[in-house]
Amino acid sequence: MSTAKRDFLIDIEKKYQRKWEDEKIFESNAEKQESEKYFTCIPYPYMNGRLHLGHCFTITKAEYASRYQRLKGKNVLFPFAYHCTGMPIKACADKLTYEMATFGCPPNFPDEDDEVQVEETVDFEKDPTAYKKKKGKLEMKFGNTKYQWGIMEGMGIPANEIPKFATTDYWLSYFPPHCMQDLKDMGLSADWRRGFITTEVNPYYDSFVRWHFNTLKERQKIKFGKRYSVFSPKDNQPCMDHDRKTGEGVAPQEYTGIKIKLLIPFPAALSGLFGKKVYLVAATLRPETMYGQTNCFVKDDIEYVAFEAKNNEVYITTMRAARNMAWQELTPDYGKVNVLMKLTGKDLMGAAIKAPRATFDKVYVLPMMGVKANKGTGVVTSVPSDAPDDYATLMDLKNKQPLREKYGIEDHMVDFDPVPIIDVPGFGNLSAVTVCQELKVNSQNEKDKLLLAKEKCYRKGFEEGVMLVGNHAGKNVKVVKPIIKEEMIAAGDAFKYQEPEKEIISRSGDVCVIALCDQWFLEYGEPVWQKKTEGCLKNMECYFDDTRQAFERTIDWLHEHACSRSYGLGTKLPWDEQWLVESLSDSTIYMAYYTVANLLQGDIYGAKSGSLDIKPEDMTHGVWNYIFFKDSPLPETTIPRSKLDVMRNEFQYWYPVDMRSSGKDLVQNHLTYFLYNHTAVWDNEPERWPQSVRANGHLLMDGEKMSKSLGNIISLSEGVQLYSADGMRLALADAGDVLEDANFNTPAANAGILRLYTLIDWIQETVDDLHNLRSGPTNQFYDKIFANDINVAVSQADKHYSNTMFREAMITGFYEFLSARDRYRELSAAGKGMHRGLIKQYIKTQMILLAPVCPHVADYVWREVLKEEGSVVNARWPEYSAPDDSLTKAAAHLMECVHDFRLKLMAYTNPNIKKKGKAVIPNETPNHMTIFVAKDYPKWQEVTLNHLKSNYNPSADLPFPENQVILQQLKTMAEVKPMLKKVMPFVAFVKSQVKEKGPSVLESHLSFIESEVFEQNRGYILRSLDLDSLDICEASSYHDQKLVGDVCPGKPMCKFEKRELDPVDKPSAQVTFVNIQPCTPFFKQSLNIYDTDTIEDIIARLKRADRKLKAKQVEVYRYVDPVKGPRQLLAFDQPMMWNKRKLWRSWRR
Repeated sequence: MSTAKRDFLIDIEKKYQRKWEDEKIFESNAEKQESEKYFTCIPYPYMNGRLHLGHCFTITKAEYASRYQRLKGKNVLFPFAYHCTGMPIKACADKLTYEMATFGCPPNFPDEDDEVQVEETVDFEKDPTAYKKKKGKLEMKFGNTKYQWGIMEGMGIPANEIPKFATTDYWLSYFPPHCMQDLKDMGLSADWRRGFITTEVNPYYDSFVRWHFNTLKERQKIKFGKRYSVFSPKDNQPCMDHDRKTGEGVAPQEYTGIKIKLLIPFPAALSGLFGKKVYLVAATLRPETMYGQTNCFVKDDIEYVAFEAKNNEVYITTMRAARNMAWQELTPDYGKVNVLMKLTGKDLMGAAIKAPRATFDKVYVLPMMGVKANKGTGVVTSVPSDAPDDYATLMDLKNKQPLREKYGIEDHMVDFDPVPIIDVPGFGNLSAVTVCQELKVNSQNEKDKLLLAKEKCYRKGFEEGVMLVGNHAGKNVKVVKPIIKEEMIAAGDAFKYQEPEKEIISRSGDVCVIALCDQWFLEYGEPVWQKKTEGCLKNMECYFDDTRQAFERTIDWLHEHACSRSYGLGTKLPWDEQWLVESLSDSTIYMAYYTVANLLQGDIYGAKSGSLDIKPEDMTHGVWNYIFFKDSPLPETTIPRSKLDVMRNEFQYWYPVDMRSSGKDLVQNHLTYFLYNHTAVWDNEPERWPQSVRANGHLLMDGEKMSKSLGNIISLSEGVQLYSADGMRLALADAGDVLEDANFNTPAANAGILRLYTLIDWIQETVDDLHNLRSGPTNQFYDKIFANDINVAVSQADKHYSNTMFREAMITGFYEFLSARDRYRELSAAGKGMHRGLIKQYIKTQMILLAPVCPHVADYVWREVLKEEGSVVNARWPEYSAPDDSLTKAAAHLMECVHDFRLKLMAYTNPNIKKKGKAVIPNETPNHMTIFVAKDYPKWQEVTLNHLKSNYNPSADLPFPENQVILQQLKTMAEVKPMLKKVMPFVAFVKSQVKEKGPSVLESHLSFIESEVFEQNRGYILRSLDLDSLDICEASSYHDQKLVGDVCPGKPMCKFEKRELDPVDKPSAQVTFVNIQPCTPFFKQSLNIYDTDTIEDIIARLKRADRKLKAKQVEVYRYVDPVKGPRQLLAFDQPMMWNKRKLWRSWRR
């Protein structure tokens, strides 16, 4: 397949990328104090691999916005940096070192069949409820590759270079420059001077982070103590979101651990524990329901462990739960599980137990199929009064003797009825029983019904339930739930227990737990700080309601985030250097560093000084304060004040951030921390707080998630090679704007290449031929329509770009604008042709509207085809007038009617109707059409319209009343009564039109004169339908009212017929026309020429007579000697040239 068109675009792109770099067109400074500024950025990407189109999708949101704002005349800053802090790079380097030490270099890995399986396997046949681990980011990128060496090969890194990645420094020197070059190749409009890498490798940024954390500590936002945190035992440190291989965004789930005492006699399998205090531990979210326990549940084939707990107690749970408890100081030795014995659920069946707070002194352990080993402790409390699953399982055991016999359950062990403990309005005091009976739940296996029952019971029970038993009888469940929990803990009947909501795997491959450990933490959620952050959010633009709601939910639940770790890369905590600053904590206000980065550092590593020649050690806490705080005094420093003021001015000019573009998944961590830290650092300067956050969904490839196994991960560099930069950028803009996952459509990307190439080709051809286009006034109907189309495109694109709806901007500012151009070409071709000024205005406007998304094509046309001064990058957004809605509607109506006429003409000439088994003879091809129009609606239709308009409610689920209601109301109206048979079809038609075109359909008069629109486009209608003549007739004056009875404003009717059009009463002569142009299709045609004919009439008749004549321009000549015609001697020195002929009369078309 030829790639010439794509390669042509790539050549243009490389040329203009060099021009932009040479012209330093994107280097922005704070010198223009009088100009409005715009500062945008994205979360800097992590440097453990090459960027792919998923990264690029988020980047383009900021890219399109920055280029648009530049066109609006703003001084734009769009910097870019590279994140290296945290565990991923260190973990990958260590893993690579281990692989080379173990398997050689290059490594000789064992076959999969020979590998030792060290992870616990799950038998899904035995346990269909077992949790199936989802693919993590690395698996999605590189398939099932287990080895780091294989991952590096998957990135396209040569085998001889892979060993260098065993040191972290090589990662930092390799990926950031590649990232920068890939972004340059896509045409990113970044100020590259301000780029940097994180970690202490960059001494300037390291100093900035230390200042940031010292400031937080001064303001008492950082504390030290024991807190619950996601923790990697292998790494011996908290595992934050960016440190995870899988489970990003997964938070701790807090339960109440219920201690259910095992009574004597112990089951035989537990006889070795005789004399000890043994408890089955259940994890519950509803401690207030413990009064209603009738038993507890386990699953027969789940493996449990009995392990040593504090106070000489023994707990029975799954090993997974025991491991979590060990890290929460619930075992004698922190982090260690002393397993006393292993057993299965079957060993526990029928054991007698004492359930705390229960009405019964003794209940029993029973089987339940729905118990999961990967959630909670594997032990489930049973409260059948308020838990539908518990009720359904208990009733199964009561009603099914074979089921009891299977598990050795005796009849008296299930001889317990649900105990009323909570009164729930509408459900009574046995809510689970009531709801299960309503839904006709007959078995614990009816999962869908039980899920619905659970939702009903739990929500209503928590919100409206009232306690019937215990010390808090008569009180609302929502109020007493935490009180009962604390009372049970104080009595020794329960304890706090936490575990991850889902499985979390660290970058080092460790299954994480929730640990109670000493750590430095940011006190997110502290009431005063939280309130200030909520105020920041209130005044911030979020673009989508869902984004704002996600922020609100996160701020509501977020509490205490561990901000330090002992392993990885980063900046040392200034006051406790055994710790490193965690990667999500050093990346919250670095946008402030962008404002001065180019002044401090001369490269991304900070290895040399920037333009102000300042040393890293001179950037003291006082200096940073002076730069970033308006009221900070001049510090004691060797840095001259003039240099300090330059940095301070840069910051004060550029800050705050006007828009931060990011994936929606970062709202739950990074972006909320971003708000919190700004309100903490600039607590008295709310004008420095973020102005907007623009979140987007993930990117799919042709409707599927990107993964190595599907082979559909496209790196940024591959995307440019495959589709060209502008072709890829156009496809990314088309992919989607909203929070739902977007879709990169590869056929559309290829089509974009052709569309851009074709546009350039047409523009070049048109500009070369501008001198042949019409000039003078733009007073033709199609001129007015096209001028209005330009205003529509500019105004709509302006609105969509401003709202960051880039797909919509391309629809209105490119695709529909192209359609408007094509319509103008089509309409004007049947008239006097295109207007030179309008076409040039269109091309300039199209390039500006296209420039944010396809800047290379736009700048090429701007400079090399249009010969405009400067770059389109620095052009100004076109001025425009308010679009004329009546012209827009008139044009749309014309095109819609011509399309409808064409369909009716096809039906007229090719009837597909059979009468009594005989095909109908086709009508003779017509050459004349009559269009019937109406200025006003008949009185009954006008009354009906007004009635529908008065009852229209666009915000309702049904914008109109039911048809029966409408009919009953219209029956009472005198004007409508005689037409009742027609009224409901008319109502149905109006409803469908409103749904398709909007409420303007309900107006009783059109905003344009329909007959004038048809008259002004008579030539276009005739040409489109291949007709010779046209009449436009008012329906009200037509003799056959039955024929035109349905005609109304906006709904014309057409009639076709064959007429004798030749004026037989006028003198005529037959003339033969011959095409004499070399290298074009030959034709010869004879026509009658009449005394009153104009050249326009002759050419129009000539084109209708021979449809092969497609030329846009036709010139008519006559031979000097019409008898001899073309007979003449050839000019042998110029054989392709014919002898000149005298022009008879020429007219271009």
